Amino acid sequence: MVKKLLKLVSSITRIIFIMVLCLLAFIVLSSRMSGGESAFMGYQVKAVLSGSMEPAFLTGSIIAIKLDDKQTSYDVGDVITFHLDGKLITHRIIELNNKNGQAVYKTKGDNNDGPDLWTISKQNVIGKYTGVTIPYVGYALNFAGSKLGSALLLIVPGLILLISAFSSIIGAKKELEASKA
Repeated sequence: MVKKLLKLVSSITRIIFIMVLCLLAFIVLSSRMSGGESAFMGYQVKAVLSGSMEPAFLTGSIIAIKLDDKQTSYDVGDVITFHLDGKLITHRIIELNNKNGQAVYKTKGDNNDGPDLWTISKQNVIGKYTGVTIPYVGYALNFAGSKLGSALLLIVPGLILLISAFSSIIGAKKELEASKA
């Protein structure tokens, strides 16, 4: 009974690992091929690199954002991802203003003491947080985006396939020998 339970847990763990590996490979390789960030049906996945939005989402998590389109409007309380000085930041809108007929947003990280020192115009907004968070996968996504990580995303699945093929061949050979005996 214990052996069967351990085998089941091992199989489930292996399947989850392979699924995460495939997800990371898809995200990294599709973003490399497109020359930018990959998107799926108007959504993007972003890694959280700081604790400014804790406890809403933890450092090292990945979050899903709905990409901005020209008709999207944002309200106080929405969590948005935006460009600022070449960085991506995800903070909550705490104030909505109008500047020269354009919407500008005052933001704040939930875990920060005070509001941000800047305002964000609509054209700098990438999208809105959808409420989907997966903890700790952001660390793997960040690593997978590096040169070493990208190389491993190509090598590791190939090695897994080779090992699986060899173990299948060895198993089939043992069964054949057992049936002859």
